[in-house]
Amino acid sequence: MSSEIIQHGLGGIKTRRKLWRWGYLIFMVLLALVSLSLATQQVANIFGNHPSLGKPWGSVFGMAWYAPWKILSWHQWSNEYEAVRRAEFYGQMLFIVPQFLFLGFALLNMRKPKQASDLHGSAHWAAEDEIKEMGLLGGQGIYVGGWVQKFHGWQAVRQWLHGRRAQLQRYLRHDGPEHVLLYAPTRSGKGVGIILPTLLSYPDSTVSLDIKGENWALTAGWRHSQGHKVLRFDPSDASSGDDRIGTCFNPLEEVRLDTLQAIPDVQNIATMIVDPEGKGLQDYWAKAGFAFIAGALLHCLVWVRHKQKRPATLSDLGNMLADKDRTIEQLFEEMLNVDHAALVAECFPSGAIGGEDIHTFIASSAREMLNKSANECSGVVGTAVSNLALYRDPVVAMNTARSDFRIRDLLHFEKPVSLYLVVSPTDVNRVRPLLRLILNLIISRICERMEFENGVQKKPPRRLLMLLDEFTSIGKMEVVNKSIAYAAGYGINYLLVIQNIEQLNETYGKENGIKGNCHIRIAYAPNTLETGKELSEMTGKTTVVTEKTSLSGSRSGHLKNASVSVSETARPLLTPDECMRLPGLTKEGGKAKKAGDMLIFVAGRSPIYGRQILYFLDPVFSDRVKVPTPVQSDSLNRATTANPKAQTSLERQSGYAAYLKAQEVQA
Repeated sequence: MSSEIIQHGLGGIKTRRKLWRWGYLIFMVLLALVSLSLATQQVANIFGNHPSLGKPWGSVFGMAWYAPWKILSWHQWSNEYEAVRRAEFYGQMLFIVPQFLFLGFALLNMRKPKQASDLHGSAHWAAEDEIKEMGLLGGQGIYVGGWVQKFHGWQAVRQWLHGRRAQLQRYLRHDGPEHVLLYAPTRSGKGVGIILPTLLSYPDSTVSLDIKGENWALTAGWRHSQGHKVLRFDPSDASSGDDRIGTCFNPLEEVRLDTLQAIPDVQNIATMIVDPEGKGLQDYWAKAGFAFIAGALLHCLVWVRHKQKRPATLSDLGNMLADKDRTIEQLFEEMLNVDHAALVAECFPSGAIGGEDIHTFIASSAREMLNKSANECSGVVGTAVSNLALYRDPVVAMNTARSDFRIRDLLHFEKPVSLYLVVSPTDVNRVRPLLRLILNLIISRICERMEFENGVQKKPPRRLLMLLDEFTSIGKMEVVNKSIAYAAGYGINYLLVIQNIEQLNETYGKENGIKGNCHIRIAYAPNTLETGKELSEMTGKTTVVTEKTSLSGSRSGHLKNASVSVSETARPLLTPDECMRLPGLTKEGGKAKKAGDMLIFVAGRSPIYGRQILYFLDPVFSDRVKVPTPVQSDSLNRATTANPKAQTSLERQSGYAAYLKAQEVQA
C-alpha cells in the first residue's frame, strides 16, 4: 500500500492512502470465490449430489453446498463429461468478463481530467449538513437570511408527486449570543429580508434605531400583542396630551445621585455632551469643557432636586449656563459656596452616601474655572454652551423632561421591552448627540457589572437585541467598538447594519474591532469595489482542474498527433466582479417582487450562498405586520401622566436606590 503526504489545507499534515489497490485485490478474491462456487454447484446439480463428489459443507434451503474449490478436484472428469467442461467455461467467463469491464473503465477514466484536489484551496459553499452544524436551521433569534434546499433523485420525485417544487427556501436564524454584521446598500432589501422578520419574531427585549419610523409602524403592533411593552422615543415629536404617541426619556435620571456612582455617571454624560461626533477629547477646549460640564452638571442635579423637588434635565443645564439674569462668575461662586453634601442629605432622607465627595468635585470644578483667565474661561464656557444648544429646543426639552422607563427595565422588567429610537432623516444630524447619549447610557449601564452566584455567572432574565440600522449615521460610538468584545456576556446581541465596508472603515478606522467580533457577517450585492474585494477574499480560494488539448500534423493532411494536458489552478470561490454581480432584489413599480441572492459568513465555517427573505411573501409575517400599531407608547412608570413635564411621587421623594427597591417589590 502506498501513501502520499499532503502538507496543505485545513487540518495540517494529512495522509492520503491509495486504497483502490487493496479494493481491487479484495474484489478479485471475492470474484474468484463466486466463479468457483458457481461452477462447483452446477456440476453438483448435474450429478445429483452423487456420493462420489464428496461430502458437502451443509444444506441451505434444501440445497447441498460444496466447498467452492471442489471444481478443481473435479477437473479430472472434464475430458470425460461435457457438463463439467461447460460448468468450468461459465465460471471462467464470470471471472474474466468483469476484468475486461474494469480494465475498460480504468482506461476511460485515465483520459478524463482528474478531480480537483485542495492543493490550491479547499473553499466551497456550505452544504445542508454543514449549515445544520452551524445551528442556523430552526430555532429562534435573529434572521440571517434564507437558503435554497434543492431535492434530487427520489426526493425530487416525491416533491413532484405532492405538487411541490424540487427546491425549498429555508429560513436561517441565529439564536446564540454572538453578534451579526450586515452589509446592505440602500434599497437592497435589508428591511424586508432581515430587520422586519427579526422584529416580527424576536422573543426578548430590543432597542431599534429606527430612522423613518418604519420598524415602529410595521412591528410594534405584533410585539405589543405578544405582551411586550413597546416604547417609541422620538426627540422631535411635538405632539402632547391625548394626541401624544411617543414616550419620554431624561438621561439625567440615570445619574445615581444618592450613591458613590454619581460622579462616574456625570462624567460619562459629560463626555458625550462635549464630544457629540465621537472623535474623542483631542483638543484643549474639549478636555477643559469636559471638566467644567461634569462639575456644572452635578451641581445642576443637586440644586434642581433640592429647590424644585424634581430631577434636573439637560434643558435645565443649558439654561443654567446661559442664564440671562446672572453672570457665569456668579454661577462659579454658587458652585463653590453651596453645601452640596447637606442638600443631598435633604433630598434623600432615606439615606445617601458620597455627599462630601460630590461637594468637593463641584467646588474643584468651579475653582478651576475661576483660576482661568477671562478669555480662556469664556472659550471653555462657550464650548460647553454650544454643545447644549439642542436641549434648548422646546420640543427636545419636552421629550427629555421625564423618564417613562429606566435603562434597567430593558433587561429586568417583568415583560420584554421594545424600545424604538425613531428619528426622521432630516433630523438625524440635529438630534444625533441625544441618540448617541442614550445608546451610550444603555450599553455602559448594562455592561457595568457581571453578577455571579454559586461560582457561576448569573444570567440576566432575558437578552437585549441592539438593532442599529444605518449604524454609521450616528457617528463613531466608541462604546460599541469596545463593548462588542464582551457585551454578549452581559446579555447584549448586536445586529449592526451598514451599507458597505468603506463606511465602517471611514468611521471606525480599518483596525476597528467590529468586524472581527461579529460571529456572522451577511452581505447583499455590494455597490463598491472595495467591499466586493473583501467579500471575495472572505469566500476563499478553491482548486479547479483545467484541460488543454494540442494538435500537431501537416496543414493540408490529417492531423497526426493530439495531446491532452491537465493542470490544477486556484481561483476565488467568488471573484470581486461576481460578488458585485450577485442577483439583487427584483422590483416592479417600486415594490420588491423577487428575492435576490446573498452571502452568509459564519466564523470558522464555509460560506453559505443564500437567498433573501421577503417577509410579505410569508403568510405568517404578512398577518403579523397587519396587527394595528398602538395609538400610544407604553409607560413603565405607572404614575406617569400625559404631561411630559409632570413628575411622579417616587421621583419627588427618592433616588436610584429607592427605584431599585420599588422594582424589586413589583417583581
